[in-house]
Amino acid sequence: MKKRTKIVSLLMAMVLVMGSMTACGSSDDSSSDTSSNDTNTSENTSENSGSTEKIKLTVWAPQEDQTDYSSVDSKYGDNLLKYMCNAFKDAHPEWNIEFDYKVCSEGDAYSELSKDAAAGGDVFMYAGDQSVSLVENGIANQLVIDDETKNGNPANAFDAVTVDGAVYGVPFTPNTWFMYYDKSKFSEEEVQSLDTMMAKDTGCKYNFSMDLDNGWYNAGFFYGAGCSIYKDADGNMDESKCTFNDENGLGAAKVMLSLANDKKFLCDDDNGVGLSELQAGNLAAYCSGTWNASKVKEALGDNYAATVLPKMNINGKEVQMSSIGSYKYVGVNKNTQYPEQAQALALWLAGEECQADRFAARGVTPTLTSLSETDEVKSDIASTALIAQTAYIAETPQSKKFSSNFWSSMEALGKGMLNKEINEKNLKKQLDMTVENIVTDIAE
Repeated sequence: MKKRTKIVSLLMAMVLVMGSMTACGSSDDSSSDTSSNDTNTSENTSENSGSTEKIKLTVWAPQEDQTDYSSVDSKYGDNLLKYMCNAFKDAHPEWNIEFDYKVCSEGDAYSELSKDAAAGGDVFMYAGDQSVSLVENGIANQLVIDDETKNGNPANAFDAVTVDGAVYGVPFTPNTWFMYYDKSKFSEEEVQSLDTMMAKDTGCKYNFSMDLDNGWYNAGFFYGAGCSIYKDADGNMDESKCTFNDENGLGAAKVMLSLANDKKFLCDDDNGVGLSELQAGNLAAYCSGTWNASKVKEALGDNYAATVLPKMNINGKEVQMSSIGSYKYVGVNKNTQYPEQAQALALWLAGEECQADRFAARGVTPTLTSLSETDEVKSDIASTALIAQTAYIAETPQSKKFSSNFWSSMEALGKGMLNKEINEKNLKKQLDMTVENIVTDIAE
């Protein structure tokens, strides 16, 4: 893959104050590595300070990026992240950079950084649903994204990290879910319809499984039905609005209720009961993401298949089921002493070379079309399904309420259906209560 050496300067008024701020501290985590960074010993001139100095960047990334993938390719050594960062250093001999590493999953980035942002990673990876919290709490730094990066990604790739017109992250992989299935139980045509799937005698105990009492999953019914949340009729932000209880929303809730009452449906849970039943041969279709691809492939063997979520019948119309999600991003800490170098590294870690390396080593699906259209990615069943599902990702609202009111309300809705407290007679009333809770202020 070609190396991207283009650097976009961040020497703007908004970052000039960074030089007076405290640098992110080195982690004393056992996963940190400062002894084998192959630091340049020559005296280079830092463009950030105008004097010779060693630039130290702390990088937070998930454990999976900091694992030995030498069995895939010896060039990765014992740490994929270290390999990628050292490649960045080699591409920029003008900077005398030393790296420090700490393990932090994308899902934990905000919670960890909020404890002491100034001591956090200069560069970090995070899931898109944390963007508003990272920005509003002064943790994420605004980035300047070049046209090559913007145009090389899907149109919706920057939605979750664009706040008030400014961008705060660079996408490196889609982050949503889709459907795996046993192709000896379902044909390609049959998996296009949820009704068809549930009606078929597959010979399995369960035909279909997903997490019905988790808002990240069950909101797909409502978004697919055409409902919206925290938006007015013109699409503008309005935290008093939610249409999950309109006619279409009621239709979506009926689909959920039908599943909850169907013996051929299995509700997945945090303990992975869906995957367990698939591995036991008791399940024909299972909703999850690429994080379970290897386990599903092992379970299904030659019958391994995956596709977008099925269509569902909402008030007599077949509509495509949607999914909440966005992408995973590389961000920059607003407290960094080195905003120019940190942004350059963020662009690099989300760039073509690193996306190709993550896919080769870990099977992480790339976002860049230059990679997603290659034969290697197209031949990967899970990645192909994930990329196809990104066309049906629901635009998640940039609201604090989305991380509090929404999740608890949607969980209660799903649980009520599963434990039979919600039925056809009280469904509309319960749905109205769900919407009321979603739009009600909850003290933080």
